[in-house]
Amino acid sequence: MNKYLFFMVSFFVLNTQNCISQENKMSNEEASQLRTNIIEKSKKTVTIVSEFEQFKHLDFLSNDIKSSGNLVFKSPNLIKWEYLIPFNYSVVFKNDKLFINDEGVKSKIDLSSNKTFKSLNNLIIKSVRGDMFDDKLFDMQYFEIKKKYIIKFIPKENTLKSMIRVFILSFDKNSLNVIEIKMQENAEDYTLLKFINQKINTIVSDEVFSN
Repeated sequence: MNKYLFFMVSFFVLNTQNCISQENKMSNEEASQLRTNIIEKSKKTVTIVSEFEQFKHLDFLSNDIKSSGNLVFKSPNLIKWEYLIPFNYSVVFKNDKLFINDEGVKSKIDLSSNKTFKSLNNLIIKSVRGDMFDDKLFDMQYFEIKKKYIIKFIPKENTLKSMIRVFILSFDKNSLNVIEIKMQENAEDYTLLKFINQKINTIVSDEVFSN
């Protein structure tokens, strides 16, 4: 599979079965306060640097596909995903363009000419920051378990619904940092992104996004 397609498909397919059994639904008052706190935290988040692990489950495969690498985000809309294992591959979202570096072979995609990919780009940025609270786009459900909050974003818009059944963000209870991103496309296949060793609001040069 083309690595760019691998990135986009892998990022936007997820099953939520891992957290269902432990979830406790939050009250309306608790959910409202959590939403306010996360939005305020997001406004103060200028940069994010983190390692990540990605687990992709396909029903027809006996083993999950695991990959890992680094994420760098810089407000308002610069983001770089750098895969190191099992291959060297990076994508940078910048100025409505997607810059791809496939082991030294570089290419560029103009997202402004593709409404779907542009919307996905915006969702990726918002999911990393944790601020996806758009009542026109999503119905939202709020849950908590022992160490994290879980918010499910259920798409309302038909184009988005055709790609994603539910979009899930998990937040660390203490820091309110996004620690997992999940998306469900169907009942069998899923992808799970886990963020590790996060650093918030450190100095990040624009040169990081040159790719």
